[in-house]
Amino acid sequence: MGRPLSPLYRWYIYAIHGYFSEVMFTAIWDFVVDRDWKFQGVTSIWAFFIYGTCSFALERLYLLLRDRCGLLIRCTLYTLCVYLWEFSTGYVLRLFNACPWDYSGFRYNFMGLITFEYCPFWFLGCLLLEKIIICNTLRLRLNEPPKSKGQTISRFELKDD
Repeated sequence: MGRPLSPLYRWYIYAIHGYFSEVMFTAIWDFVVDRDWKFQGVTSIWAFFIYGTCSFALERLYLLLRDRCGLLIRCTLYTLCVYLWEFSTGYVLRLFNACPWDYSGFRYNFMGLITFEYCPFWFLGCLLLEKIIICNTLRLRLNEPPKSKGQTISRFELKDD
């Protein structure tokens, strides 16, 4: 059947997903708000570590809560965790003058580090994260092909439920 992906592999998948999502969100946001047809999404290298770590923590929360509460409650808890994580990492990065975001221009911001205008987007993102990214990442398996003449190439396979 193969062995599950290691925590590092899963963290990497989550980091790439978050990084890509951030770039796409900023491109679409700028198009909707400013009619910017260039679709130049932006992010920071910090986003890679922020999204990877937060999503990995949400994976752990999903595994803990999936049999204990419904999807709506889980996604609400995930969204609260995202806000706490965004505020915390933003606060630390700001101490080093390295925080790449500033929500001061938004009406419902807190210290410019989080904005509640993004709540529906974070909720939807958490829903998609659980249902598409986390569930499928947990199904991935590494299988070792038969070794011949020193080959040790691995391949990914999805485990059927």
